[in-house]
Amino acid sequence: MIEAEKLTKEFGGFTAVENVSVQVAEGEVLAFLGPNGAGKTTTVRMLGSILKPTSGSARIAGFDTVTQPRQVRQVIGLLTEFPGLYQRMKGLEYLRFFGELQNMPADLIRRRSEELLSRFELSDAQDKQIGAYSKGMKQKLTLVRAMLHDPLVLFLDEPTSAMDPHSAKLVRDSIAELRRDRRTIVLCTHNLPEAEQLADRIAIIRRGQIIAQGTPAELKQRLLGDPLMEIKLAGPLNGLVNFLNEKVSVVNHGHNWVRYSVPDPDTFNPYLLGELARRNTAVVTLSEVSRSLEEVYLRIVESDQHVDAVVQPQPERAG
Repeated sequence: MIEAEKLTKEFGGFTAVENVSVQVAEGEVLAFLGPNGAGKTTTVRMLGSILKPTSGSARIAGFDTVTQPRQVRQVIGLLTEFPGLYQRMKGLEYLRFFGELQNMPADLIRRRSEELLSRFELSDAQDKQIGAYSKGMKQKLTLVRAMLHDPLVLFLDEPTSAMDPHSAKLVRDSIAELRRDRRTIVLCTHNLPEAEQLADRIAIIRRGQIIAQGTPAELKQRLLGDPLMEIKLAGPLNGLVNFLNEKVSVVNHGHNWVRYSVPDPDTFNPYLLGELARRNTAVVTLSEVSRSLEEVYLRIVESDQHVDAVVQPQPERAG
């Protein structure tokens, strides 16, 4: 659905984006992560036919972003970091205006507007001037505008910015619903838990280049090592540490618990539980120790080294 090959954008002597290549399949959510000024927004603007790349190429749903910008804009919805709003317009009037720009029939504009305003709890404000909206309400309205024509591809730059927790959850739930409907989404966010929850794949951008790419699980394994497990027994360990040291890598242990890293927990953990059952050893818990995407992100972004080795191949989405 999205194919970008060596996208580069220069402003005078400054290279904002350099050789960015990415593919996003139908129904996939890709999250762009990176510090401010890394090139995320510039990349999205090139993909959305707002900026012309200095070099490289991109296609959205088969349309070239440079030679077919009108077709690209018909199949995408775009929520920019600083969306323009006509403050004197009323909410419903604003949506009608943008629906007409998309050549939507009047009855479809009305139906989609009512549906989306209701979903994002803006129905009571649809006849109020946008200038009277709160920041969160404005953000939700611009998201409704981006979704109004039911686009195949959505580019969302900080979609939950300035929202209260309830409104942010409405947005996350909508993104998940769009994903189930096979819509393709590119998400730019500084909210790492949100990215980990929503995204199929992560692309980390630093200094205009994608320096790491893969699923959250792939990036964690490549940067943080094998999955970390913790087993807790009902009583003393009684030689469990020595047993585990012969099979896996023990990281730490206490009176009745052990943490170990293992490359294939789906195979090893059932074997371990079977062995403990054979010894009549009571197990209280066996669980994976949570490792956050934040750990991966900070390790990559704060490093002075380029981490091309972390970049993963981009598999085709199943189904």
